[in-house]
Amino acid sequence: MKGLDGKVAIIPGGATKIGAAIAQAFRAAGTKVMIADINEEAGQALVADGIAFCKTNLREDDDIAALVAATKKEFGRIDFLVNVACSYLDNGAESTRAEWLESLDVNIVGSVMLMQAAHEELAKNRGAIVNFGSISARVAQKGRWLYPVSKAAILQLTRNQAMDLAPDGIRVNAVSPGWTWSNIMDELTGGDREKTDSVAKPFHLLGRTGNPEEVANSVLFLCSDEAGFITGTDIRVDGGYTAMGPERDEEAIAQLMA
Repeated sequence: MKGLDGKVAIIPGGATKIGAAIAQAFRAAGTKVMIADINEEAGQALVADGIAFCKTNLREDDDIAALVAATKKEFGRIDFLVNVACSYLDNGAESTRAEWLESLDVNIVGSVMLMQAAHEELAKNRGAIVNFGSISARVAQKGRWLYPVSKAAILQLTRNQAMDLAPDGIRVNAVSPGWTWSNIMDELTGGDREKTDSVAKPFHLLGRTGNPEEVANSVLFLCSDEAGFITGTDIRVDGGYTAMGPERDEEAIAQLMA
């Protein structure tokens, strides 16, 4: 894809499985990467030629300012922000005020503060931002309030950012993954990818969990020159999850007639 070589991306949440896949895809395309994450051990493990790490808590403005400064010092510019970082904290209807504020601070406010801190560079380089929505933004999910609400807000934020940043030449889009082999899936199943795919099958037309690399490909496309006339939109990298809507990949009529 054109327009990626020689550019610089910051990836908050870059030490996760999806973040790491995006970092590796960028490097293969010639983009230098600054990984920002609270997990220092995982982040440092990804450091390589053209990939640096800055320990960052998105709830701290000083950390965000230090991240932007470190990126400019290390690589000389900033072209892309890819906001992978998120909190899965969610106790549904029982979530406390403190939990709500933490979730929204990490999932939404932190990325906005980073945009503000990097705005001058992004405008100078006519850069791009990719936010992370989710299939959870469009459906009700039993026992989950904080994560779906914050992801729905991210999609609205994407539209607002796209409108107000367009005069600066900054494009803003989102990706909404379906079930993807990610840190949370790994943790929930004890590393059992086969089990994850089997549970995901009836919820996705393609009958499996997505790979981090498949999400990464969409992110790179949205940052590339090939997406030069795309802003304010959302790519659903979800294996057909949202196309099915409330249905499942099963024949309801046949079951009624059985």
